[in-house]
Amino acid sequence: MTTEENSSAGYYAPIEFVANASDDGRGLRDVLRKRIGISRRLMVRLKTSEEGLSVNGQKVWSNHKISEGDVISLRMETEVSETILPQPMDLDVVFEDDHLLVLNKPAGIIVHPTTGHYLNTLANGVMHYWQERGERIRFRPVHRLDENTSGLVIIAKHPLAQQQLSAQMMEGTVMKEYRTFVYGRPPESEGEINSPIGRQTEDPHRRVVREDGAPSQTFYKVTANYHEQASAVDIRLGTGRTHQIRVHMTSIGCPIIGDSYYSEEKWMATDLAAKVSEVIERQALHAARLGFNHPVTGEAMQLEAALPEDMRRLEQLLLVYRKE
Repeated sequence: MTTEENSSAGYYAPIEFVANASDDGRGLRDVLRKRIGISRRLMVRLKTSEEGLSVNGQKVWSNHKISEGDVISLRMETEVSETILPQPMDLDVVFEDDHLLVLNKPAGIIVHPTTGHYLNTLANGVMHYWQERGERIRFRPVHRLDENTSGLVIIAKHPLAQQQLSAQMMEGTVMKEYRTFVYGRPPESEGEINSPIGRQTEDPHRRVVREDGAPSQTFYKVTANYHEQASAVDIRLGTGRTHQIRVHMTSIGCPIIGDSYYSEEKWMATDLAAKVSEVIERQALHAARLGFNHPVTGEAMQLEAALPEDMRRLEQLLLVYRKE
């Protein structure tokens, strides 16, 4: 597939690909389903758009018969998130093209506005960023991070990119790796946690391991130990439940350092906890790496975000603590 560098007013840049021998004689709708798994909803949008579907530069219907070598073009109308107020914000852009934007989100900021919290979100900053560049784009986060978790967030720039990336998320083919520092030592240097997670009855915002919860899978690997008091751990998610890493690490007796919501009293009373509070004021959890296939080109993407300053300070503290 290829795209033009610039889009005209009202439409995103066209997405184009050339029909191959296996497409010959098939209807356009069938080709699009086979080649890119296009959803029924998006197909309807393209059919009703003036420039939505074309073959060799000519507008066609969705049942148009395709021949090998035909150039198929999809063009979607632009949208903008009218309810999200643009707000100047420093953004750490890790990757951007016509189809997606990947940011390194700082801790202390939520991804999307919520009731009573309409400003100072990542969405406000992104809308201002696009507005300043004269782009009309709707804010479409493919996944989210907790307010006090830092790291990589993918934002789709048009409906097809969102569909393709969301499908990869659902299929579990997106590699999401986190770096964290926890109290104690996990039972194994490398292991898997398969414990269902559900809402706590007394506090519906809090998640706990419970038999009737949703299946949840977390893989971990210990990369450093600091006496028996703390460990550096790399995490890979098999599922994506709310607060999954925080709940799973607490469930094996190793709550994340700085996580007051899922802390354990025995660790909060230690000398280490007192020292930690001087260098980090949130859970020490960072979405460090993402691996996925580009939603349009199919290219394998591997993106990384370095540890933020507060987690680097914590790491240095733990290294000194280990020597004491």
